Amino acid sequence: MKKRLLSWEGLLLAAFATIFAFNAISLPQFLTIPNQINMFQLSIEKVIVVLVMAFVIINAEIDLSVGSMMGLSACAFGWLFQQGVDPVVAIGLCLLIGVLGGAVNGLFVAWVGLPSLVVTLAALIGFRGLARVLVEDRGITDFPDWFDALGQQGLIGPMTFAMISFFTLLVVAWIILEKSAFGRHTYVIGSNRDVAEFAGINTKRHKLIIFVATGLVSAFAGLLYAARVGAVRGDVANGFELDIITIVLLGGASIFGGSGTLVSTGLAILIVLNLRNGMALHNVTGHIQTGVIGFLLIASVLVPRLDLLRRITKKSKGQE
Repeated sequence: MKKRLLSWEGLLLAAFATIFAFNAISLPQFLTIPNQINMFQLSIEKVIVVLVMAFVIINAEIDLSVGSMMGLSACAFGWLFQQGVDPVVAIGLCLLIGVLGGAVNGLFVAWVGLPSLVVTLAALIGFRGLARVLVEDRGITDFPDWFDALGQQGLIGPMTFAMISFFTLLVVAWIILEKSAFGRHTYVIGSNRDVAEFAGINTKRHKLIIFVATGLVSAFAGLLYAARVGAVRGDVANGFELDIITIVLLGGASIFGGSGTLVSTGLAILIVLNLRNGMALHNVTGHIQTGVIGFLLIASVLVPRLDLLRRITKKSKGQE
C-alpha cells in the first residue's frame, strides 16, 4: 500500500483530492449537479481524444495535429451541409477525412521515417489552413435539430451522446491497451522499436493503425464539438492539443514512450477538468488558465525525469 501511495498514481490521486477539496470549500456552486455535468460536457471532446493520444505517446510518438483535425472535421461538416449534402453523408465524409489525415501522418512517420513531431506539426498547420479555406471567417449554423441534440440534449438523464461515447471508448481503449496483444505491442514498440522488430512485430503497420485511429477519433470529436456548440468557425478547437497532450503526460505516460496507463490518465483527466472548472468559477482569465496548463505540461515531463535521475544517483552511490 505504501509503495502504491508513493507511486505516480498516488501523487495524482492526492493532487486531485486537494484540487477537489479546495474547489468544494471555496466555491458553493462547485458541487452542484449542473456544474459537475457542465464540467464534463464542456471538455468531453478533448477527453475522447486523450484516450487515443495515450496510445500515440506510449508508442513513443506524438500527434500535434489532433486539434486541427477536430477543426477540419467540424468545418468540413459545416461546408458540406451548406452545399446541400445530406447530414448523414456529411458525417461519413468527415470521418473519412479523419482516417485519411491520420493515414498521411502514419505513412510519413512509419514508412518514410520522419519524426512524428515534424510531420504532425506540418499537419497541424495544413489541417487548420484547410479548415479556414472551407469556412473563411464566417460562422455556419442552423444544423438539423437531431445533430445539435447529439451534444446538447440529455439522452439518458443528464447523459449526452458525447458522454456515452466517451465511456464506451474508455472501456474499449482499456481493453485494447491492457488486455490485448495490440496493447502489449504498443508498449514494446514504445520501449524499444528495434527489439520489437526483432521479435517479429510489424512496427510500421502498428504505428499506421494508431495514427489512423487518432485521426478518426479526432474527426469524431470535432463533429461532437460542432453539435454541442451548434456552429462552426475556422478556429474550432484551436489549441486543444495543449490540454490533450498535457493530460496524457500528466497521467504518467513518458514522452519517450513505453510507459503509461489509462487509470493514471483518467486521474489526470479529473485533475485538469477540475482545475479548469475551478479557475473559471474563480473568474480566472483564459490566458492564465492556459499558462497554468502549460506549467503542468512542463512539470509532467520534468518531475519524472528528476525522480529517475535521483534514483540513478542513489543506485550509483550504493554501488560505490
